[in-house]
Order: sequence, then structure tokens, then C-alpha cells
Amino acid sequence: MATAIRVLTLNNIAKIGLERLPAPVYEVGAKITDPDAILVRSQDMHSMEISPRVKAIARAGAGTNNIPTKKMSERGVPVFNAPGANANAVKELVLAGMLMAARNIVPGVRFVDGLTGDDESLHKQVEDGKKHFAGIELTKHTLGVIGLGKIGSLVADAAIKLGMNVIGFDPHITVDAAWSLPSQVKKAHSIEEVLKASEFMTLHVPLIDATRNLISAERLKLCKNGVVVLNFSRDGIVDLDAVLEGIKAKKVKGYVCDFPAEKLTGQAGVVALPHLGASTREAEDNCAIMVADQLREYMEHGNILNAVNFPDVTMPRESPFRIGIANSNVPNMLGQISTAMADAGLNIHNMLNKSKGEMAYTLVDVDSAVSDAIVAKIAAIKGVLAVRSLPLERA
Repeated sequence: MATAIRVLTLNNIAKIGLERLPAPVYEVGAKITDPDAILVRSQDMHSMEISPRVKAIARAGAGTNNIPTKKMSERGVPVFNAPGANANAVKELVLAGMLMAARNIVPGVRFVDGLTGDDESLHKQVEDGKKHFAGIELTKHTLGVIGLGKIGSLVADAAIKLGMNVIGFDPHITVDAAWSLPSQVKKAHSIEEVLKASEFMTLHVPLIDATRNLISAERLKLCKNGVVVLNFSRDGIVDLDAVLEGIKAKKVKGYVCDFPAEKLTGQAGVVALPHLGASTREAEDNCAIMVADQLREYMEHGNILNAVNFPDVTMPRESPFRIGIANSNVPNMLGQISTAMADAGLNIHNMLNKSKGEMAYTLVDVDSAVSDAIVAKIAAIKGVLAVRSLPLERA
């Protein structure tokens, strides 16, 4: 019997997902020491000492900013995520945010909460005060969507069904996303084109160097007066000082986000929610199932799907004996790996190699068992980051 695969959980992961990692093949829990893999949601892992034994990290969500991905890449460790698993939950919250801003719902609720008196008095106060909270309807207004991945596409589709005009921009749109995008979405050629056309603007991009402070003071100057900015992506994408100045100057009608910050507390025109984007039972279940399945495929078969730092590499089994190799994407790696296997008397039955940026990954099915000595010989090749023998004993 093979030793169980030890999986450390750093947050509460939905039970329905953990059930995809069955005992006795897997030992899963929050007190696992020296784990083979880690399942995480929001815990910051940057200051954490991660065991050299760890072969994979899987985040039950989309963003991986809480994981030291670069450091893991240097070790040949894939970092999995769950793109699209929480998309519907975020989409619904974006729609709620638009409605809150359009109909002044939050100020209205605060107004009512502050009323005192009997029913007759309350009725008079409401009738006198409601004119201050008159809003607009969404229909026929224009929504700008920056980032047309799964979430952006769902938001665009829902807005169209509400009668809105939608303009979108994404310089890196995938083929799958392009196919799922409603035909009524006007495709912009730049962020600036979106800003100039929109009365509501929603952001659905990852936080990287190129997107930090994407919405800046200069870009806000391009917007229509009274624009509503919605940020359910990452807090660093919007320059908070710029948006607060925009509200003060009445350039921005409102800022609705999922990221509370000291600067936003108590500010008029701001609705900051407590990071509720993926906080639904359905989204948490979907994310947990997705990453657990991906983790199991990798740990047992070496297949990779939805790793932010590795290429997608999936290959059907054609032999009980398989090797998975992570290496730097440099010339002649395949030649050296193939030579090492040939020298060891291994006959290659099937091979698949792909690269992504600086990282490459190879799966090789061979016709005979792979010894520890062969694994060590391949691992010694300069540029090889990690090697695993993946016999079919666990399937």
C-alpha cells in the first residue's frame, strides 16, 4: 500500500470538495505536517515556511496574490486556481452594486434607519425626504466592462438583458471568452474608449504591475460626469485618492467595491462591501470541487489544468508507468531528458511537452518501472526543477 498523499488545508474548504480526495489515498486536514500539497483560500502564504516536500498548491478561488507563485515556480511547483467557479456569484454582486448606486439604496437605508417617531411621523418624514434619494434606471444606460473573461462576459450578458448598452475591452481575451461574449457587446480598442462611453464602469482584471492603479486621476478625467465605478476585482486596481477626488468634484457619482479601506470609511458616494464577491455557498462548493479535482489529477497522473504558472498539459494514460518533469523553458531540455531515459533503458511510449513563459512541463509514459536512480539522473540535468515518478498504483 502506497503512503497516503498528505494535503494541508489552510482555510475552511467546502466539505463537498474535500470528499473528492478520498481516504486512504489522501490524508487531509488543517493539522497535517510536512504536506505533499496545500489547499488554501485567502490565507497569506508569503511569510509561511513551505516544506520542500510540497508538490502543488491549489487555491479555492480565482486570484493567487496570497501565494508566493514565483518562489513555487522556481521549485517546479504548480499553483492551481479555480477560474470561473465563482463567476456567477461575482456577477450577481456586480448587478447588485449597479442597482445600489443607481437607486441610492444605501443612503436611503441609512436615512430610514435614522428616523424616529410613530408610524404617522415616519410616513411624513419619508415623504419629505425621499426626493433626496431619487435615482435612475439601468435600462438604456451604458456599462463599460474592462476585462472580458468569464465574469466580465457574464456581467455583460446580464446587463444586456436588463436593457443596457455594453462596451467592453480586453486585449488578452481568450478564444473561449470571445465565443461566450454576447454579440451585442461593442468591442472597444482601448480602455480610454470604454471610459469615454460609459455611465457605469466595472473592472474584471487581475492585479499585476500593468493593472495597478489602472483607474487613475488622468483616466477618470476621460469619463462622463456622474460615472459610477464598480470594482469587484482587486483593490489595487483603482487609485482610491483619485476616485475620492472625483466624487468630491462630482465627476464620479459613486464608487462601489468589495474592498474596505481606511480611506473609504464614512465617505459619501462610497459603498464598500466586506469582500463578498465569492461568498456564496454555491461558489465555495464550486471552487472546492474544481481545485480538488485538479489537485487529484496532478498528484496521481501529473496532468495540469488551470495552473497560473504552468501550461495546461493533460495526456491520457497509455502505460502504468509515467514521469512528470518541470523544467526551465530553455533549449535542448527534451533532448537531454530523452537521452537520460534511453541511457537508463526506458522505452518512451508517449510524450507531451508544453511551455508557458519561463516554465515548461513534460509528461512521459514509458514501458517499464521508473527507479529512484532514474528520477535522480533526470533531476540532475541543469534546468530541471522537479521530477516525479507516477506509477498507476493509486488509480
